[in-house]
Amino acid sequence: MMIDTGTTGSLFDGLRTDALTSPDQLRDLYPRPNPNSLRKETDRLTEQTRALIGCSSLVFIGSADAEGRADVTPRGGPAGFVSVLDERTLVIPDATGNKRLDTMHNVLQTGRVGLLFLIPGRPTTLRINGRACISARPELLAQLTPVGKPPVTALVVHVEQAYPHCPKSLMRAHAWQPDEWVPTDAQPASAEVTLAQLDLPGLTVEQIEEAERESLRLRYE
Repeated sequence: MMIDTGTTGSLFDGLRTDALTSPDQLRDLYPRPNPNSLRKETDRLTEQTRALIGCSSLVFIGSADAEGRADVTPRGGPAGFVSVLDERTLVIPDATGNKRLDTMHNVLQTGRVGLLFLIPGRPTTLRINGRACISARPELLAQLTPVGKPPVTALVVHVEQAYPHCPKSLMRAHAWQPDEWVPTDAQPASAEVTLAQLDLPGLTVEQIEEAERESLRLRYE
């Protein structure tokens, strides 16, 4: 698709020239929300939303640094790997990853996160936003053993907004319908993507595939 931006700068800068700039402009394009979609937002977890978290094996964490640069990262584990301590406090254990610590650095700077809980096979999702901190308290970490041993740290979240989200996006995406998924051979392999990103002379797809296999073998260490 070709877009004439009328500029010699980047495509993004060109599209910014007539982008929306106010909440009123945005709202004029959409009907008002259903009152229930506003009413169902709460500042604490109910018995039902606590049960959803207990069924979830995948949560996406959104955060931003002090400059506003945003990041979203997945966290996974056995269903219930996120612990609910009370109606306004939950804990996400840190697990072995790439050691970049992007989310943690952001939390140290802003003290805030947004969470999206998913349950494989179901269109139900739960959004939670709130304050956050990083804990290395031994007695807390000792309770968090979803992968067989206490984590090095844990992300503690104070719930300010809890919102069961509409299932339409997962239904449109056919997220849990294998017959609708893109064929494996129609997408680049993980190692191919990594090779292009690294752009290192002499590095091969086979070397990256071996490193990926080794990383997955040691995923709990």
